[in-house]
Amino acid sequence: MTAWLRSQGYAVNRKRVTRLMQQMGIEAIYTKPQLSQAAEGHAIYPYLLRGVKIERVNHVWSTDITYIRLQQGFIYLVAVIDWFSRYVLSWALSITLDGSFCLEALEHALRGGRPEIFNTDQGAQFTSRAFTERLSRGGIQISMDGRGRALDNVFVERLWRTVKYEEVYLREYNTVREAQQGLGRYFGFYNDERLHQALGYRTPTAVYRGLGQRCP
Repeated sequence: MTAWLRSQGYAVNRKRVTRLMQQMGIEAIYTKPQLSQAAEGHAIYPYLLRGVKIERVNHVWSTDITYIRLQQGFIYLVAVIDWFSRYVLSWALSITLDGSFCLEALEHALRGGRPEIFNTDQGAQFTSRAFTERLSRGGIQISMDGRGRALDNVFVERLWRTVKYEEVYLREYNTVREAQQGLGRYFGFYNDERLHQALGYRTPTAVYRGLGQRCP
């Protein structure tokens, strides 16, 4: 697309074309990573959050995986988020979909607290024995999205949209190290500086830590 526009006399670069295509919802047809593949024999848990009102921190945490496109290939990003405050408790990157990076993010999050309910999709990384047993040992109720119901995990879906539009699509990482550094800076900004209208124009950190007052 960039080459064609240049041939028509438009002075554009790849980053600008990528950004405009994202804004217009236009994308090339190509094979995308399959992130939520079920695994035969893994236990599936019911969805516990339908109709539940989230009114406090550490009531519900959830996690999900998304992919980050590099100049060549993909890497995978997992994050754990507190639903009430939108606070990103932990995140990790991996060059494969092996479940160890998801368990790493879970362990890191649990060092700072514990939710009553933990929600995931039905992907093999989250239905694995290692992952579910770690939650069960902590006395945490396990909830899983219904198949094909992305909105069951809506706060993580909103997080991915925010991260990609405010960071990933603007940076176009070339290497894993660039992605690690860029996302590290962004999640610091997201938690500590980015005001959320739904949080009374407070930051996720302020709400999660119980700091400050709502803005008028």
